[in-house]
Amino acid sequence: MKEYRVLLFYKYVAVENPDQFMNEHLAWCMQNDIKGRVFIAREGINGTVSGKVEDVERYKSHLKTYPEFHDIIFKEDEEGSHAFLKMHVRVKKEIVNSDLKATSLGNGGKRLTPEQLLEFYENKKDFVIIDARNWYESKIGRFKNAVAPQMKNFREWPKAVDQLKNLKDKTIVTYCTGGIRCEKASAYMVEQGFKDVYQLDGGIVTYTKKFPDTYWEGGVFVFDERRVVEPNSNPELKHVSNCYFCGTPTSYYINCHNLDCDKIIVSCHKCKVENDYCCSDECRKSTNKRNKYYG
Repeated sequence: MKEYRVLLFYKYVAVENPDQFMNEHLAWCMQNDIKGRVFIAREGINGTVSGKVEDVERYKSHLKTYPEFHDIIFKEDEEGSHAFLKMHVRVKKEIVNSDLKATSLGNGGKRLTPEQLLEFYENKKDFVIIDARNWYESKIGRFKNAVAPQMKNFREWPKAVDQLKNLKDKTIVTYCTGGIRCEKASAYMVEQGFKDVYQLDGGIVTYTKKFPDTYWEGGVFVFDERRVVEPNSNPELKHVSNCYFCGTPTSYYINCHNLDCDKIIVSCHKCKVENDYCCSDECRKSTNKRNKYYG
């Protein structure tokens, strides 16, 4: 059993005073050695944090003392150390940037459990599974036969949906890392006339915990110091991408350490070191480079 835990959570719920919560929450986390990133808005909360097991258990209990978060659901991973370097709590207009302000969460797609998605695949149901994440997330991992729109960010979802309008009569399953983006992504599709829309309940994280080595292929992009989680042990399902430099199958990625470039590239561990975490000779010569090297 590992000494640390990483929590992933969100909830869409009315929050009366986000600024007050931000100040209280940051102070509590700093006093209890909780690190990570929490976004709070009038529409709800979105967070991922890490800490020692006993500290994380206290954190879960503490967050649930707020009436609006009493039934919040946590997704958990075991780790050997903190997954974050610092603690940030920030007030946002949205808990995930979308610009889908007119979209009603009440129109969200039907919730599909991991068990039901497995049945869809096993029974060869006629459905289309759509990745609601950014292109660089789907590049290193995705569900089998998934449609992965090449979005730079979630604000491009309306454009992506417009390109999928020929699928309006199909059964659609949307998915993302933990479920938060699909709350709005699926609702937007319903409002645009898609007739049979589902959202994967709990997202990739919940599915791969229950059913690794089935229909998820590759690694899972995470927004913490781990960078990538690899849920599969089957070598044939472990990677779907290849190193930018040598072509070796891998799920790891780096941002080019030339801050003027910052290009996201898939790289094996050997090549990232040999190329000084940069994408080109020109970037390696830059004087404006990151000073932190990931493991």
